[in-house]
Amino acid sequence: MYKETLKKISETEYELPKTGKMNVPGKLFLSEKLLKDVEENTLKQIANVAMLPGIQEYSIGLSDMHLGYGFPIGGVAAFDIDEGVISPGGVGYDINCSVRLLRTNLKIKDLKGREKEIAHSLFRTIPSGVGRGGKLNLTNKELENVLIDGAQWAVKKGYGKKEDYLHIEENGKLENADPSTVSQRAKSRGMPQLGSLGAGNHFLDVLLVDEIFDKDIAKVFGLEKGQIVIMIHCGSRGLGHQVASDYIKLMDEKYGHPKFDRELVNAPIKSELGQKYLKAMACAANFAFANKQLITHWIRENMKNYFPDFKAEVVYDICHNIAKFEKHIIDGKKKEVLIMRKGATRSFGPGREEIPEDYRNIGQPVLIPGTMGTASYVLCGTKKAEEISFGSTAHGAGRVKSRTQAHKDMTFEEAKKDMEKRGIFVEFGNRKGLIEESPFSYKNIEEVVRVSHEAGIGEKVAKLKPLLVVIG
Repeated sequence: MYKETLKKISETEYELPKTGKMNVPGKLFLSEKLLKDVEENTLKQIANVAMLPGIQEYSIGLSDMHLGYGFPIGGVAAFDIDEGVISPGGVGYDINCSVRLLRTNLKIKDLKGREKEIAHSLFRTIPSGVGRGGKLNLTNKELENVLIDGAQWAVKKGYGKKEDYLHIEENGKLENADPSTVSQRAKSRGMPQLGSLGAGNHFLDVLLVDEIFDKDIAKVFGLEKGQIVIMIHCGSRGLGHQVASDYIKLMDEKYGHPKFDRELVNAPIKSELGQKYLKAMACAANFAFANKQLITHWIRENMKNYFPDFKAEVVYDICHNIAKFEKHIIDGKKKEVLIMRKGATRSFGPGREEIPEDYRNIGQPVLIPGTMGTASYVLCGTKKAEEISFGSTAHGAGRVKSRTQAHKDMTFEEAKKDMEKRGIFVEFGNRKGLIEESPFSYKNIEEVVRVSHEAGIGEKVAKLKPLLVVIG
């Protein structure tokens, strides 16, 4: 039904016309090829988001869009602060599930013949898997400090340096965090997990900078062909999941849920409950920032066993599942709105004060991971993205198969053989992960990135080829 109503605007953009109770139309950044894999229910979610109070201009779907909870993954929406709502479904269960890229002083020759050993060593060093905990024993007070200070807490404790958090969104610390808004159950779930990858699509990749598309921007990001880089993808673990569960329940009890989709339960932004959720969300986001900072520290320590002069510097660390107050041009005027990005990356162009000072003249780095068997990409944010997508682009390849379907279509042996054929060394916590996260479960990353680049909402800078992969 929804696919039939889509209007093609260009080779990379479609419109879902405003009908029924939609307050705004839908805007989709897709190619014909990607559109084939978009489910009707995902388009329905775009339409449902467009029905929420206070939504501005468009309900947006990006090139990696697929079915999510409430919002589609790859969904973006902006809301008027006075009339709009905050919905946990617009942020997701894994609050601030996000990606960090480290550039290193290694070349591919440094890894030759040691790949398997290094992959195994990283797997032993970085806890991963469902329920697996980190290496820290935190007190309640220390955990509260983590929730307030994020990556800055970790640096103060000796797990890194100031330059690390200067290259994280919001300097690795959302300011309005209030630990009193986080339930004891959420804190209890998070406390033993700080400094761990988790499972599912979370990973640690060692990659080769395989191709440079823009030498000038790559130079500013400190990237060059033949260099080894490391990508970390993880989030707020059980703490973030519990925050989402708690506030979905609280909002449903107080306000009920929309008849058109119970997953879009919400609260007015300015309500007491809406404000409490935003403070709890900030705590979970800060937990995720600290989580990646600890993992970065342990990678550095581990790799020094092999390379005594090893260096790894943070290129950037971006949020995926987050709500933020930002200024955008709405109806020709600059206006502060609440942006919800669910499985979406901020893609700001040159000049924005939110960008680290050393990148401000060119735009922010955008990190789009592929799958364990395919390339990942570094892009650069654009002014055009600010004009047409609220400064947003895709966050990854995006699933085309559910985890259940993946098990029906592939055996563990087939998944293992595929990775061996690609020449990629994989360390995994269980067989399930290797099947569920195989490249065949995801969209074509080349097409996802091409659409972003050609639509002008994120320009290609570098292509990264996976060499070693650690998953939960």
